[in-house]
Parts: sequence; C-alpha cells; structure tokens
Amino acid sequence: MKPSDYLFDHHKNMIEDLETLVTMETPSGSKILLDRCVKYLEDYFRDNLTCTVNVIDNMNAGNNLLIRFNEESTMKPILILSHYDTVFPEGTLKKIPFSVSEDGEMARGPGIFDMKAGIIQGVWALKALEKHGKMKRPVIFLVTSDEEIGSGSSRELIEGMAKEAEAVLVLEPSLNGNLKTERKGVGEIDITITGKASHAGLDPSKGASAINEAARMIQFLQALNNPDAETTVNVGTIRGGTARNVIPGEAFMQVDFRIVEEDEGRRIMKEARLFRPKDSRVRLEISGGVNRPPMRKTDATGRLFELAKRIGREFGRELRETSAGGGSDGNFCAALGVPVLDGLGAVGDGAHSEQEVLDVNEMPVRAAILERLLEEI
Repeated sequence: MKPSDYLFDHHKNMIEDLETLVTMETPSGSKILLDRCVKYLEDYFRDNLTCTVNVIDNMNAGNNLLIRFNEESTMKPILILSHYDTVFPEGTLKKIPFSVSEDGEMARGPGIFDMKAGIIQGVWALKALEKHGKMKRPVIFLVTSDEEIGSGSSRELIEGMAKEAEAVLVLEPSLNGNLKTERKGVGEIDITITGKASHAGLDPSKGASAINEAARMIQFLQALNNPDAETTVNVGTIRGGTARNVIPGEAFMQVDFRIVEEDEGRRIMKEARLFRPKDSRVRLEISGGVNRPPMRKTDATGRLFELAKRIGREFGRELRETSAGGGSDGNFCAALGVPVLDGLGAVGDGAHSEQEVLDVNEMPVRAAILERLLEEI
C-alpha cells in the first residue's frame, strides 16, 4: 500500500478528527479554551505517532505545541508551521455547528478552513510517512496559539525553529487551491486621540472634539494608499465619545497596512506621525509598525514550488503559485532567508467569515502532497 492509498482509505477518519478539532472552539483571546485544545492535541500526537511532544507554556496567550519526529537523523529538519487559534468568538459554534453537506463534498464550522483542516491534513501526512518508513529528515511540527492576532508571543519560538530548518512548509489554507510563494508584509498602527470633553449645548466652544480630528486623520491615512506599489492602508476600527450631547474627549483607531516593499512600511509610519490636529488642544499618541515583513519568492522557494507542482500532478492536480495580501508566520521565516512554501493546507473558501467552507474531498489529496514533499525534500 502506498502512503497515498493509506490516506484515501482513512478519509473518513480524517473527517472524524476534523470534527473533534473544529468543535473545540479556540478564539485567540481565550487562554482557557486554547489550552484545553492544546491538551487534546498533545494527547493525540502522543497516542498516534512516534514523536517527542513538548508543551511550551505561554502566559500571554494559549500554550504552544512543539512536536519532533525522526530526531535520530543528522540532517537539517523540515519545519511544519500551523496555528490552532481562530478569529471566531466563543459561542460561534452554536450558530455555525460543524456540518458536512448531504453530498459529502463541503464542510462548515468556525475555523475549519483557516486552519484546522490544515492541522489534520498535516497529522495524517505524518501518519502515512511514518507507517511506510519514508521519513528521512527530522520534522518539527509547530502548533501556535496566536497567529490570528500577530504572533506576538510565538514569534521568537517560530524564528528559533526556522533558523535550524532546511525548509518551512506552512499549513495555512490555499488561495483558490493555489500555493503561496509570496505574501505582503503586514503593519499595524494604534492611535489614541485625546481632546477635551464639554457639554455640546451649553459649552461647545470649550470642547475639543477627538472625533472630529479622527475624521480628519482617517482621510489623511487613506491618502497614504499607493496602488502603484500595491500598498493598502485601512482604518479597521474606530470608537470614541461618551454621549450624543457631549463633545467627545477621546477617540481610538486601529489601522492595518499591507506592503510589498519594506520602504513602504517606513514611509507609512513616518507620514502617520506627521499628522497634526487642526485644534491645538488635541493630542495624539501613535504606536505600531510592521508586524510581519514581506515574504519574497527566492530561487529556493521556487524550487520548492516546482517540486510541489510535480508531486501535485501525480494526484491529478495542477498546482499554481500566487501571492497573497494576507500575512502568515511564514513571513517571519522567509525574512531569515529560509525557503518557505505556504498555502499547503485546506482547499475551500471564506476564511474569517461565517461562510467559511472546506472542500472535504481535497483533504486526502493535500495530505498526500504534503507527505510526498516531506519524503522528497
């Protein structure tokens, strides 16, 4: 039996494992729920695979999980990157329970596409690899808890593992089935605007409106978009004020920007700090910067993709490469000069939305492609 036959024969078991993982809600901000999921994954790896499992305690987010395979090999390891946190708040499962369509082709559930199916595919690829004695290099499987909120507490761990790796394979979902050889860099800006509150009817002139200045600053920030450089700037959240009859004394904004060139990140931060309120009584506090550097395609990444492309044809899939506007933990690794192939996870659509869906029939195919990559690199 070939490893791919093993995976297709266990397709039903993959779906059962996926249901278990999806029905464990893991919002990035809930350490209790995250650690509960890590405990399940820890036990699963210990019970089903020959590996060394280490739980990395994390006080600032959920615990991280580091699993090592084939440690006796002296070759450089392959790093598999994944994350188990999702953008969906606790309780979403009641609204969008795990389900598989009547024709058995599509599945739904919070985080199923981004990226719990990727984790399950990775697990089963390693099962197939181990069962058939095809594991040559050491493999490090890293499962982190805070990717969806910037990987602030796991970045050092990710970069440390990447520095010793021959290649990094990222189980983020595919983009319309395509693999990702480039990603934009991601930046974040937090802005606090402090004015002066006053009664809107009795003493309007004594107030200094933080919201008025926020409105001006939004227009200023939008002007920093640069389509020619593929730079995008988005004011994602804004809040402020206390009541309709009060001149608002405070406002807060969260800004996201995406860049292809690192110089653009420096430009945006410099320009944002040049904004001056029209009302001299208003003060600004601006913090942030580039969170994830751009992921550039290198010759080594190109060779990884060509290998994946050849393997995909073995399973009747014509894999294509693409660039993505979203960042991942692969960005950190690429910045270190390590070849990174991203988007090796699920095939589906609707990431981060209530319409998130998974193509169930592609799970064993993607697992088989990953298994062959691990075998051949």
